[in-house]
Amino acid sequence: MGFITKLAFKNLSRHKLRTIVSVVAIAFSVMIVVFARGLIVGMIDSLSADHIQYNSGHIKIIDREYYEQERLLPLNYPVDGFDGQGLDEMITGLQGIKNVKMVIPRLKFGAMVSTGKELVTMSGWGVNPEQETTFTNIEDYLVEGRMVEPGQLEVVMGTVLLEKINCQVGDKVTILYNTAFSSPKAVTFRIVGRLESGLKLLNEFVFYLPLDQAQRLLDMDDQVTELLLVTSDQNIIPRVLPEVKELLAAQGTADRYLALGYKETSDLIPLMDIMKIIYNQIYFFLVFLSCIVVINTMIMIVKERTPEIGMMAAMGLENKEILQLFVIEGGIMGVFGSLLGAVLGSVLTSYLAEVGLDYTSAMSGMSADIIFNAIIYPVSSVGNTLFAFALGVIIVTLASIFPARKAARLEPTEAMRGI
Repeated sequence: MGFITKLAFKNLSRHKLRTIVSVVAIAFSVMIVVFARGLIVGMIDSLSADHIQYNSGHIKIIDREYYEQERLLPLNYPVDGFDGQGLDEMITGLQGIKNVKMVIPRLKFGAMVSTGKELVTMSGWGVNPEQETTFTNIEDYLVEGRMVEPGQLEVVMGTVLLEKINCQVGDKVTILYNTAFSSPKAVTFRIVGRLESGLKLLNEFVFYLPLDQAQRLLDMDDQVTELLLVTSDQNIIPRVLPEVKELLAAQGTADRYLALGYKETSDLIPLMDIMKIIYNQIYFFLVFLSCIVVINTMIMIVKERTPEIGMMAAMGLENKEILQLFVIEGGIMGVFGSLLGAVLGSVLTSYLAEVGLDYTSAMSGMSADIIFNAIIYPVSSVGNTLFAFALGVIIVTLASIFPARKAARLEPTEAMRGI
């Protein structure tokens, strides 16, 4: 075997340019696999994380009627506890479920601001500031000012929303809204923070205010529109969700409240799970495409070395050894090409994982209801790099079998005619 391997290296060095072209073709395809897989994984992870943080939590509890009208942000279908027992008792009960780390209340409502020329529509989110900053990465998006504080009439808005209403941090803004009794009201808030992110929802439509102030102003004391449950690990959601539903049933509120896992509240996330499987098949064909160059190179080598193959067979080299020789040659190109591509792909992905890819312009027409971060950070991982390397080596080696078998089947007398 050692002799055959040495001979394989020697044969590849005969036509260096041809070998280099084959190695580069393999390297390029493997590099693309590393980058594309990192990009897809990063996009899916970002989509899931943003959806969990800014929409559903790991598990979301809402009124059944509210679920049907959620886009309208109605206030007459609140979450207000177990059969009049109060929101605090309900939160305590939910926190008692094993693996539930946090229960986050949010109160969402529609609002408007008049600029003198037009009415700018927006969505108010009454939140517990401490819980919100612990659970989400909202502080990473605060580019100016600070988060709201309980007990204060203050708001935090996105950059684009501030531009729409011609305001900045430190200004006061009067916001129009309807209470839970459909009474129109207007309250003046101080703007204490500015958000800037790849999420259109946060940039253009949402403003944060303290939960206690939202409840007071909307006449919704001890009420919210949703409760978000945070588990210790999103992989255990299928185990925790039935326990949440059992608690709701035990309290006699199963007919009133819905408990939904985060995938049930999104159309995109289940689709992305399917796309991940499809993309894995695309990676295979991408590497196989580069193997056409390898196969072509190997066929040319077999044709050029036909007399030599006949001589080796006449001198006692068995068919399986000739087969091994050419498979090893293909394998060597696969190893070097895949290694080079995996390293280059890892370097490229690591760099982009730091700076990100900005698709803000391309996604400008996307609805704000779709929580999709326009800045995508590919995921750089050892596992991804090893996957692409192994995929390249295996496919290239397998692709070498066809020309290798052709060489092994040559009859010595026929092969030596050209000598």
